[in-house]
Amino acid sequence: MIKKIKVLLVDDDFINLKLLQLMLKKNESIGEMVEARNGLEALTVLKVQPDVDLILLDIKMPIMDGIECLINLQSMQDLKNIPVIILTTDESKKREAFENGAFDFLLKPIRENDLKTKISTIAKLF
Repeated sequence: MIKKIKVLLVDDDFINLKLLQLMLKKNESIGEMVEARNGLEALTVLKVQPDVDLILLDIKMPIMDGIECLINLQSMQDLKNIPVIILTTDESKKREAFENGAFDFLLKPIRENDLKTKISTIAKLF
């Protein structure tokens, strides 16, 4: 029995969130999905739902961006091992994302197949 993974989707763009949900609903590895609109909201969600298995994180967001969120995650002992896939239109942030603990990186617009491949790699870790 393959464990269904719980995913936290973090994006300030409603349409991007809905597109991600549609893609993830087709993925048999995905169980539950939770949403946040920025990095600060994501950290709040993780405090009450620390059983998240994967974070899909946008970089450009108001209040707290993705890089700042990654830095915060890395400082939290119980959360720093959650794999984070960065989703962004800005390839120049790739190195900074990896230096701050990102597990993987996808450029927007996200292709369903690419996302599925990356998620199946992570699903095998459980």
